[in-house]
Amino acid sequence: MTAIFTVPDMTCGHCEKTVRAALAKELPGAEVGIDLAAHRVTVEGDGAKAEEAIREAGFTPEPVAG
Repeated sequence: MTAIFTVPDMTCGHCEKTVRAALAKELPGAEVGIDLAAHRVTVEGDGAKAEEAIREAGFTPEPVAG
């Protein structure tokens, strides 16, 4: 299952690293793609867990309808 989020407040390289670390902790081994310019995060795995991990990292993910 692929979950896609727009994360408008992910604006820099540090933000990207923070999101990646949060997702790696919550979903070990999950494939994560981040397009910083588009503020987009793609995660293979449990979308609900991914969304919660991004929120707990201090960001506001908005699920993209698939």
